Amino acid sequence: MKIFVAGATGAIGRPLIAQLLTKGHNVVALTRSLERARTLTAQGVEPAIADIFDADAVKTAIIGAQPEVVIEQLTALPKTYTGESMSAAAPLNQHIRREGGANVLAAAQAAGVRRYLRQSIAFWGIPGAGLADEETPLAFDASPAVAADANLVTEIERDLLGNPNLEGIALRYGFLYGPGTWFAPDGDVAQQVRQQQFPIVGNGEGVWSWVHIEDAAIATVAAAERGNPGIYLITDDRPLTVREWLSAYAQWLNAPPPPQISVEEALRIGGADAVYYGTQMRGASNALAKRELNFQPRPLEWMVNSVVAHAS
Repeated sequence: MKIFVAGATGAIGRPLIAQLLTKGHNVVALTRSLERARTLTAQGVEPAIADIFDADAVKTAIIGAQPEVVIEQLTALPKTYTGESMSAAAPLNQHIRREGGANVLAAAQAAGVRRYLRQSIAFWGIPGAGLADEETPLAFDASPAVAADANLVTEIERDLLGNPNLEGIALRYGFLYGPGTWFAPDGDVAQQVRQQQFPIVGNGEGVWSWVHIEDAAIATVAAAERGNPGIYLITDDRPLTVREWLSAYAQWLNAPPPPQISVEEALRIGGADAVYYGTQMRGASNALAKRELNFQPRPLEWMVNSVVAHAS
């Protein structure tokens, strides 16, 4: 198939392009940089040069490409994973996902694209017992940044899935790890853990769902090829409490054990969002993706041989 990718040079875009080319698809990738355009060409990808906020230019690019499928992976996330950096990046990230994404979606519809895939988030299910699935309501009443993101996710998914002219698929990814992510051994979170700056909050009962960035790319290609319209949670098989994954992660990095702080201290240092992530986050079920996309995610790499994994 001919597939147009917006966000091709981001963390997930790079393995996605590689997977699409491996599967024999004809790939056109949007970029505003001539330097990145040359890199894409060297990979065997046709570059389309346009600013994501220039609606006419994006429309011209997609109509010119005439793809069957558009995959949108637009984000603007910082290199550092701290409350301050995430707050600073939030306005641009929301702008690029909302306005930039709307430009790509409108252009795809104008070009007569059949199928449209959009990046979303797996871990905003409302807190509760068990794992969230695709039908679980999102956490609109959570801490400020979580509630804002849950509302953004709902808005962009509604704009896509409510469009009768497209086969819309929202891919809700878990926490991404692997090369180029915050959780890679050379990533920002790894550095924080080595410096004991990433604590367990309270009893660490918040449940995180993970997915290797290459597995996320594989699932995205499968959804582009044969997924049913709707939502898919793209996560691995074993959601883990912060207490479990963070302790094993520190061990894997040969770092000191993570410190443990009280909820009150976390509120003072990191605010309500830090407490939510550490104590209230809900894990997600990947059953639908496994059933319909034959999704077979790898186990979380730092849990495979860890003492924590055997003890849990």
